[in-house]
Amino acid sequence: MHQVRKLGAMNRLYRRIPLRLLASVTGAVTLTLLAAACSSGSGSSSSSPTTSPSPSTSATSSATSSATAAAAADVPLVVYSAQGYDSAMTKAFTKATGIPVQLDDNSTGPLLTQIEASKNNPKWGLLWVDGATAFAGLDTQGLLLKGFEPNVSWNSLGTASVPSDKSYVPTGVTLMGIVAYNKAKVSKPPTTWAALESSAWKGQVGMNDPSQSGPTYPLIAGVMNYLGGVSAGENYFTQLKNDGLIIHPTNGPTLQALTSGQINLALVQSSAAIGATFTDKSIGLEYLDPATLLPSAIGIDAKASPQVQAEAEKFVEYVLSAAGQHVMQTGDPTGDSLYYPVLQGVNPLPSLPSLSSVKTQTINPYTWGPQEATINNWFDSNIVR
Repeated sequence: MHQVRKLGAMNRLYRRIPLRLLASVTGAVTLTLLAAACSSGSGSSSSSPTTSPSPSTSATSSATSSATAAAAADVPLVVYSAQGYDSAMTKAFTKATGIPVQLDDNSTGPLLTQIEASKNNPKWGLLWVDGATAFAGLDTQGLLLKGFEPNVSWNSLGTASVPSDKSYVPTGVTLMGIVAYNKAKVSKPPTTWAALESSAWKGQVGMNDPSQSGPTYPLIAGVMNYLGGVSAGENYFTQLKNDGLIIHPTNGPTLQALTSGQINLALVQSSAAIGATFTDKSIGLEYLDPATLLPSAIGIDAKASPQVQAEAEKFVEYVLSAAGQHVMQTGDPTGDSLYYPVLQGVNPLPSLPSLSSVKTQTINPYTWGPQEATINNWFDSNIVR
């Protein structure tokens, strides 16, 4: 579940509660309302009085609450997202709640760069991308709201993906370490990471750039985790480069390189690879042993106003509702909709293989997340260039 702006099929990449006029409120009630409105903050709260208010006080309090709620609903929730279904989701959320959304849809790398550049004056309300490592890195910098967990029933994938400090919320799982291959040219694709280094695949392997493609860093970290450390992983990717590894920015261009014949093996995200087979029957899939579990998640800006944080929490709750899960599974049918759900009672789409048939590993996001910038810089300097 990039994140990455991914291209569907072969190229997925590529309000408000109206403010009511308080007519017919006159005299002292009007003055009281105006004073209350001028002194209220952006957030809204309520308390139970210890004595029964007079009818005049009750009317004023009710009108003030309505004005405050209307003002709150007029504040747009800024959503940074690399999900293929994000436009459909934000529209459905606004329709359901009346909360306006300003969507910034981009690849994961540029979105994280924007967050880093504005961390002293954040412009975002929530981030929704693939890769728990990205959120762990933000969490260690104190940039994520902690302690929020929606009231849902997690399945085993969901339970395993919730961080102990509840600084981000999982929304689905995909896999990294998937080889999409040209069946006309490859009869026996590699099934292990070691086999991928064989000279038989020289000049035939392609993958994404982790500085652009969010799911690609977890792939790199997964290889390093599997091989025993950063140095072993650097040696592995150096060998792939020496054998002619070809780098493209994201899933879409890498898959295009496969269909055009530039490469015969493409290391991409499972959702993109499975979606590619829907439109190109010459593409086969192989899950390398082990594939790395890749949670998609939502994190909320720790420096946002209480009002924005409350809106962001409502967004998370909507995503994980029955209506929201329907949008996730229909909003990008040849791309990000091809995920494994994290909720009890929600089944993956039929085109996904059973996870029990795939050998997988989980990497610790708090081990690998803080190293993301350093490892990506090394990869770009030594492998991409």
